[in-house]
Amino acid sequence: MKSSRLLLIGVAIVTGAGAFVMMSGREPPPPPPVLTVAQPAPAMEMVEVLVAAAELPMGQILKPADLRWQSWPKAAASDGSLQRGVAPTALEDTVGSIVRSSFLSGEPIRREKLIKANGSGFLSAILPSGKRAVAIAIDARGSNTAGGFILPNDRVDVLRTARDEDASRAGTGDVQTAETILTNIRVLAVGQTVQERNGERVVTGDTATLELTPAQAEAVTLAQKVGQLSLTLRSLADAGQVAPDAPETRQTEGGLTIVRYGVTKQMPRR
Repeated sequence: MKSSRLLLIGVAIVTGAGAFVMMSGREPPPPPPVLTVAQPAPAMEMVEVLVAAAELPMGQILKPADLRWQSWPKAAASDGSLQRGVAPTALEDTVGSIVRSSFLSGEPIRREKLIKANGSGFLSAILPSGKRAVAIAIDARGSNTAGGFILPNDRVDVLRTARDEDASRAGTGDVQTAETILTNIRVLAVGQTVQERNGERVVTGDTATLELTPAQAEAVTLAQKVGQLSLTLRSLADAGQVAPDAPETRQTEGGLTIVRYGVTKQMPRR
C-alpha cells in the first residue's frame, strides 16, 4: 500500500473520531491538575507578658508566687500590659503592691489596677484622689440596707428619716419625713468586709463605709445627727445615672438644707 493512501486513511480515522466525540456531546478530558506545594504559615511573633498565676482578689498583697511570665501573641498584647522585653524587672517591682481591682487567673497584670501602699492602710490605698471614706451606722440585720443584700462596690442612694418639726409644732401630731439626700454612692465596705468572699452573697455589719466627696461627707455626718440614715440599692442598669428627682444636698450653718424640685427646705440642727 502506498504511503499517500496510508496518510489519507489516518487522516480519515482521526477526523471520524473527532466527529464522533463532538456528536456524542462529551467534553474532552480535563488537563491533569497542577500540584502546588502548600506554603507554611508565617510564625506568630510572641512576647512574654506578666500575668496572674492564680485568682487575685481586691486587697491582696502580691507575692512572687502570685505572678508569672507567659507567652502572649504580640499583636494581642495591650499597651498597658507588662512585657518582659520592655520591663524585665516588672515581676520583682510588682511584688508588695496591693490589688485595687481583682484579677482572674492568667489575666495580664496592669499597673492601674495595682497600688503601692507604702505602709498605709488598704482602704486609704484604694480610695480615689479627692474622695473621703465615711462610715454610717446601719442595722446589723439589714433592715435599713436592702435586707442585708448590699455588697461592697454596689451603688446606693442615701435616705434620711427624721421628725418633721414644722408639722409637729402645727399640732398635727408626730410627723416623720423621708428624704433622699445623696444618689449613686459607692459602698466601699460593709462592716469589716471590703469584698465578696467565697461566693458569699449576704454581708452584714454595724456600719457601711461610703465613698463621698468632702461636701457629701459633711452632709452625711450632719444628717446622722438629726435623723436616721438608710441605704437603698440601685440596679446595675442605672448605677451610673442620677435619679431625675434626686434632691441636692448642702450644709449650712443652721443645719441641713434639702432642695427638691427647686424648693428649699431647712432641716434644723439638733
